[in-house]
Amino acid sequence: MIKLKNRVVRLLMGIGLFSVLLFGQSALAKTGNLAFHEAVSDVMMNSLQAQSKNSFLRKLYTQLFFVPVWIDEESISSFTNELFAQIKADKTLSQTSRLYQDMLKLEQKVAEVYGDSGTLSQKVNLEFRISQLYKEYADYTLYGSINWGAFKARLFNLKAQSIYAGWDTHRPRVSPLSLVEDAAINGSLEDAFKRATPKEYHYTALKEELIRYLEIQQSGGWAPLLLKGTLKPEKSYDAVPLLRERLRITGDYKACRGSKEGLVYDECLKQAVIHFQKRNGLESNGVIGKNTRAVLGKTVEQRIATIRLNLDRIKWLKERNEKRHIMINIPAFTLYFEEDKKLRQSMKVITGKRKHPTPILSNTVQYIVLNPYWNVPKSIIQKEMIPKLLRNPNAMAKKEIEIHIGWGKNARKVSGGSVNWSRYRYSKSMPFRFAQVPGAQNALGKVKFLFPNRFIVYMHDTPTKSLFKKNVRAFSHGCIRLEQPIELLKTFSTFNNTVNFDKSQKILEGKKRTHLDLDTKVPVDVVYLTSWVDYDGVLQFRNDIYGYDKMQLSSFRKW
Repeated sequence: MIKLKNRVVRLLMGIGLFSVLLFGQSALAKTGNLAFHEAVSDVMMNSLQAQSKNSFLRKLYTQLFFVPVWIDEESISSFTNELFAQIKADKTLSQTSRLYQDMLKLEQKVAEVYGDSGTLSQKVNLEFRISQLYKEYADYTLYGSINWGAFKARLFNLKAQSIYAGWDTHRPRVSPLSLVEDAAINGSLEDAFKRATPKEYHYTALKEELIRYLEIQQSGGWAPLLLKGTLKPEKSYDAVPLLRERLRITGDYKACRGSKEGLVYDECLKQAVIHFQKRNGLESNGVIGKNTRAVLGKTVEQRIATIRLNLDRIKWLKERNEKRHIMINIPAFTLYFEEDKKLRQSMKVITGKRKHPTPILSNTVQYIVLNPYWNVPKSIIQKEMIPKLLRNPNAMAKKEIEIHIGWGKNARKVSGGSVNWSRYRYSKSMPFRFAQVPGAQNALGKVKFLFPNRFIVYMHDTPTKSLFKKNVRAFSHGCIRLEQPIELLKTFSTFNNTVNFDKSQKILEGKKRTHLDLDTKVPVDVVYLTSWVDYDGVLQFRNDIYGYDKMQLSSFRKW
């Protein structure tokens, strides 16, 4: 205790500095205020000695030299007023939530303590309680409600089903501790929260949509639609008025001149349905079938939960400040190429099957390979290729897949019929390398884009172009197949001196494997957003293709 006291004495000027930062010059204008702060510091140091060094209160006040943040001698600090105002103004936080109710109780306690000339001990207790409220609200705002530990445990358990899923998270750069320090230095808690708000993935626009849907919920939401069979334009249905109102509430339906808005499924309503289908990733033909009926059946509460979940996912994505950025959204089956925060290019992609999910990761595209070989992963060799070889020893030769003993440059090539493949069907080791040579049949197509990562996934061309016509495109073993790889190659050539597009096109006419190092590398993020706001400002939803929404919502924190 003496040691701590001596430390505070040595840092008395530091305390004075933080007091000025926290309360302004007027706080130290009176000797009494300085004496009050010193007395409070003594009480706080004594009180916090019993707490773990890792406790939030101990770390907070050690960082701030045990200066009180939320109380002054005659009133609460401006930071407390800002904190209470911030919580009250946060439209995403329910007024019935425990967090909001704790704020109301503390407001009442403040009135009691300062109205009755409360004791020093009561004020210090109030300081600690407001710090705990701040911590809860900062956690809610900065980190969100996803229990990442529980979710990653569920992903690990999928291995029992031979599903190897991965989701890399990136802790937000701002913490409750650093945020309050920022507020102290810059004089505003409100501004510190604003600076901590994610700037990418259209986070703010999505938050505004959450508020809009919460307002829809408070107004009664929308009535259930009891639709049966298939609804087609130009026909009459009893459910049409309810359908029209449902789409009006969510902003899909806009009244048209001349529309009678009766029981007929008219052109005006058809356009609204098409708009709804497009922003939900459905076949957008205006016909209401099984899939469209299912999405129309979502309640406003379900939509709110999905939006909240995706806001919290964005908080844990890697922060990007580079000029260029590639984002691949798995549920949307789409690649977006941003430049200066604007969309430069987009294309359809094919991602992993549910049994072979594409991992959520962040990395950097470092080089491009023209006319690539496909070195077949061990899992595919054992699960798919060995069974084919057992039935037909020439199966690999037909696919132009070479079989080598080992991985060396001069590894000997063997024929499919010269090996007893049943020995290696379930073995832990695989002494053979299967490599598909460049050409029309190659599974990687003519070009691949590499961003080295622990999951060994990458972006590449594909010979199976017909699959891009489908709305749901989960067909790969985990890698990302590109609809327009040559167009992406051309984009890279515009800012990379090492990529000559005309020369590359000539190389692609042959079969020579060519490696292109990039002098300007591009960050890439593979994300999983089932709700987001697109580049046109339209709220989008997609199906939970891997079941991750369900997993994360099952342990979603309640505030």
